[in-house]
Amino acid sequence: MQNDKLKNYLHLHFLVFIAGFTAILGQVITIGSIPLVWYRMLMAGLLMFCYIRFIKLKIKVDKRTMLKFFAAGVIIALHWITFFEAIKQSNISITLAMFSTGAFFASFIEPLFYKRRIIWYEILFGIIVVIGVFLITHGELRYINGIILGVVSALLSSLFAVINGTFIKTHSATVISFYEFISGVAFLTLFILIFKGGFDAEFFTLSAADWIFLFILASICTAYAFIGIVKVMRFISPYTVVLSYNLEPVYGITLAILLFPETEKMGPQFYYGAILVLLSVVLDAVFKNVISHRAKKRKAYKVD
Repeated sequence: MQNDKLKNYLHLHFLVFIAGFTAILGQVITIGSIPLVWYRMLMAGLLMFCYIRFIKLKIKVDKRTMLKFFAAGVIIALHWITFFEAIKQSNISITLAMFSTGAFFASFIEPLFYKRRIIWYEILFGIIVVIGVFLITHGELRYINGIILGVVSALLSSLFAVINGTFIKTHSATVISFYEFISGVAFLTLFILIFKGGFDAEFFTLSAADWIFLFILASICTAYAFIGIVKVMRFISPYTVVLSYNLEPVYGITLAILLFPETEKMGPQFYYGAILVLLSVVLDAVFKNVISHRAKKRKAYKVD
């Protein structure tokens, strides 16, 4: 039993490491952010479909649910586009630091969806996040485009996570992911046809390295990661999962500094700001766990 728990903890941190490694792939893949996300969602959708057929999972949903999945697919596509474009406009460290602001946005988006009040410490940590972002922006003003795109990506990521949280109550995570990937591809295909003049030979002419990196991104960092996290959450509490995923920027920035030291070494204000942002995210998760634990104890006491 103890060995099984350890295996799941190791699996969880492997998934978090994969999430951080996604940014590295965004740096080394040479194609633009829109085709990158198109290929990622198409390949991940096909791999997910093969998995669904293999486990013989029923995927039929009603039209209303399909439209909801389509909307979520568009949001995740836009999130990935802004995420990878932020990397190309700045670097991995800036993008991941900005991505950490997602918890700040979630603290305001969640009350809208779940109709709860905003908690005082969420406002406090939100102020700390704003200070952290200000320090990063002030110290690295030359990366302002990447900073803005990174913040937009974090906002879209938080919106997607909250929406997906409502889906997971009644639908399989695998089915949700499959429809979101396919709808994302459909949305981007329409966008390319209407605003980019359609597909040309150059769109499908990729280097061997890009094909390899795209396959790793779509298979390990997307399809496998989506399936793996669902399995892990059967054995590990959501709080532990959320807290562990807060390490994603730490893993990603560390990898980036090791692999790309010439472009990833930042000024001291960046690290002060990044530490503030990450600290607020971790403290927010800790406070939520403590308050949730106390609420459960009070409830159990009343029942007794």
